[in-house]
Amino acid sequence: MYSIDNKQYPCSTSLTMKYIGGKWKAVILIHLIEKKRYSELRKQCKVITERTLSLQLKEMEEDGLVKRTVHTTKPPLKVDYELTPFGRTLIPLLKSIAEWGKKTAENNNFIQVVE
Repeated sequence: MYSIDNKQYPCSTSLTMKYIGGKWKAVILIHLIEKKRYSELRKQCKVITERTLSLQLKEMEEDGLVKRTVHTTKPPLKVDYELTPFGRTLIPLLKSIAEWGKKTAENNNFIQVVE
């Protein structure tokens, strides 16, 4: 049993899913292996609504996975997102998930749609 912020997790898998669970967190995190401006991330995650992207980024920032940097030197305002050192510990896991998805798609003759 694991406990964080007075919430209990029955196993290490459920604790991991606290950080990367849901429909979009792993997708966003894999795009943040390289530092990105919000606009770049938005273009790469077109299928995610702007509201959902913003909420997920905020949650991951609160969880310590993502660092948000605001550049106010000159208009327009620019915001960068990148993985924190804690967030970077997820990179091997994220790459494994992506590789598993690729192999599964190939083995089951899924069609890759390129836009």
